[in-house]
Amino acid sequence: MSNVRQHEVATGHVLPKTKESNLRKRILAIVCQVMILCLCTDAWADETPLLGTWRLKSFVREVTGTAERYNQLGDRPDGYINYSADGRMLVFFVAADQPKPSQEPTDEERIKLHKSMLAYGGTYTVSPGKVVHHIDIEWDGRRLGTDQVRFYTIEGDRLLLKTEPNKSPVDGREGVGVLSFERVKASRPQ
Repeated sequence: MSNVRQHEVATGHVLPKTKESNLRKRILAIVCQVMILCLCTDAWADETPLLGTWRLKSFVREVTGTAERYNQLGDRPDGYINYSADGRMLVFFVAADQPKPSQEPTDEERIKLHKSMLAYGGTYTVSPGKVVHHIDIEWDGRRLGTDQVRFYTIEGDRLLLKTEPNKSPVDGREGVGVLSFERVKASRPQ
């Protein structure tokens, strides 16, 4: 028995057909909107396998015109890249040998700290095998307002990002960055 019919039986009041029809139309419209919202969310998740937080495992730089490869931030860099469902992304990387001052850093330590990190954020767009970072905040401002193209592959919980040829933000050398990540498993706050 419909909700409208239950209302009529319970109250003894019969709704005019137009009110019943309008109520049904409104309920149907709400149900359709909820279904569309769910489908859009599912489609976004299906189209965006990058969603979530990824921990940096390596950051290798391949120098243009040579066979040289080196670890851009040392042997064991640390950091994260996050792609959120609202279309925003954030990056924060630090070098393996980042200074760890025991008190307020000196100016010399601040310079070393600055040179041992990368950080930026913005929005992103995804297409198969390619993600573009639209940078609207950055650690040193050189790439503000730019689009940074990354080519990606995902195998299980592993993400590999490869940059277009560019100048390294750390040492200015022309080349390609190859970054590998591992998906961070969800944990519950305590």
